[in-house]
Amino acid sequence: MVQNIPPVQLGLALLPAFAVIGIQMAWSQPTGHSWYALARMLAQLLLVGYALNFLFAADHPWPVLAVLVVMIWASCWIALGNVPDARRALLGPGLAAIAIAGLGVLALVVGPVLRIEPWYQPRTLIPLAGMIFAAAMNSVSLAGERLYAEMNRGGDYRTARDAAFRAALIPVFNSFFAVGLVTLPGMMTGQILSGIAPLVAARYQIVVMAMILGASGIAAALFLHWTGARLARPKGRESPTGDL
Repeated sequence: MVQNIPPVQLGLALLPAFAVIGIQMAWSQPTGHSWYALARMLAQLLLVGYALNFLFAADHPWPVLAVLVVMIWASCWIALGNVPDARRALLGPGLAAIAIAGLGVLALVVGPVLRIEPWYQPRTLIPLAGMIFAAAMNSVSLAGERLYAEMNRGGDYRTARDAAFRAALIPVFNSFFAVGLVTLPGMMTGQILSGIAPLVAARYQIVVMAMILGASGIAAALFLHWTGARLARPKGRESPTGDL
C-alpha cells in the first residue's frame, strides 16, 4: 500500500539530485540552472498538491477547464523554448497543435475508453491531461528544434519535416520498446503499489502508452504542417530563424 512520506525521508530522496549538482560543481560546471530547476520542481509539485485538494473537492467543470487551458498554454510556451528566435511567431501553430491533439485524445480516453462519469471528474481527468499534454509538448519541442536545425543546414522543407517528425517520436518509441523489459511506467507502478492487480494495471498502462503516442504524433504533425508555410521559402529570401 502507498504510504505517506515524512519530510525527513523526503529529504533523503533528494540526496541523488544533490549528488549530481555536486558533480557539476566538482567539474567546474555552472549549477545555477540546476538549482533553479530543482527549486522550481519542488515548489511546483508542492503547490499543485495543495491546488489538487481544492480541485478534487470541486463539483463543477469550470475549475477543471481552467486548469486545462493553463496546461495547454504552459506546455506550448515551454515547447517553443528550443526555437527562441521564433517563439512568439510560432505560438499560434503550437497552441493549436497541442490543443487539438491533446483535447482530442483526452476526449477519446475520458469518453468511450474509460467512460468517466461525470466527464470532468478531476481526480481522473487532470492526471490524464497532464500526461497527454506533456507528451504533446515534448514532441512539438523536438520537432521544432530539429526542423530549424535541418533548414539552417540548407535543407528543403519536406526533408526537414520528415527528419523532425522522426526525431519527435524517438523517445515515445524507445519507451514502447523498453516498457516491461527495462521499466515499469509510473502509472502502472503507482497502481500496483496501491494494491491494484498487475493485469488491471497493465491494461491502464496500455491506454496511457497509446494516448501518449497519439498525442505526440498528431501534435508534431499538425505543428510541422502549420509551420511549413512559414519556413518553406526560397533560399536567400529569409532565414528560418529570422523574423517570421
